[in-house]
Amino acid sequence: MNLLWLYTNPNSLFGVIVVGGFVGFALTGQIVTRRFLPRWFGDKDYNDMVGHFLSASGVFFGITLGLLSVGAWENFVAVDDAVMQEATTIGVLYRALDNYPEPHRSTLTDELRAYTRREIDVAWPKQKEGVIPGPIGNTMLSQLHRHLTHVEPASEGQKALHREALHLFSNMVEARRKRLASVSTQLPPIVWCVVIGGSVLNLSLMWLFVVENKRLHDLLTSILACLLGLLVFLLAVMDFPFRGEFCVGPDSFELIYSQLMAK
Repeated sequence: MNLLWLYTNPNSLFGVIVVGGFVGFALTGQIVTRRFLPRWFGDKDYNDMVGHFLSASGVFFGITLGLLSVGAWENFVAVDDAVMQEATTIGVLYRALDNYPEPHRSTLTDELRAYTRREIDVAWPKQKEGVIPGPIGNTMLSQLHRHLTHVEPASEGQKALHREALHLFSNMVEARRKRLASVSTQLPPIVWCVVIGGSVLNLSLMWLFVVENKRLHDLLTSILACLLGLLVFLLAVMDFPFRGEFCVGPDSFELIYSQLMAK
């Protein structure tokens, strides 16, 4: 079942859908199970046994969710830092190309400006859809690299500048490859099976309590379902760095473009 359509919604609606799904599942299972508990296990009060199992499973599953959330957050921050570093490299390269003699200066800066604008306007919307941008960006970089390597420095200062520009260009290409590789980065399906399966098992333990106050039982189950739903929602939001409302955007690219390249 493809649930990627959830990322097209605002985070508030995304969260309501996930948490609401958990609460609805928990209460439905509890209401259905409550009718069959006496038939399955008798009328004996075994809440202490269930409580011990719930405490133990909650600890283990809570640690698992916590570690997964930290890992997802670290991956999100790493992608954000890589994008910022790529934008910084583009800005430094643009300043270096701006010091080339004419006609190389205009040609090189115009090509880098056009590439940056295209990444903002075309590549980023595709990345938000989980699609790696097409080969046009690579073609633009190849053309820039071809013009850059055809430059023949006339002085020692220009040679030093040219070496630095080539080095910056290589760093920019490397950073771009890392960004494109991160477009499809996500938790493996087996991890999501463990997360969803563990959530279901923890909620099912709440169904085994024998209580007289059914409203309080439903309230406590709803609270636990909300907590699990929020943790799963947090994990899902950070799973795709470029998808959804909370994502790595082109802000650093926009800043470089507006400060250095806009005419």
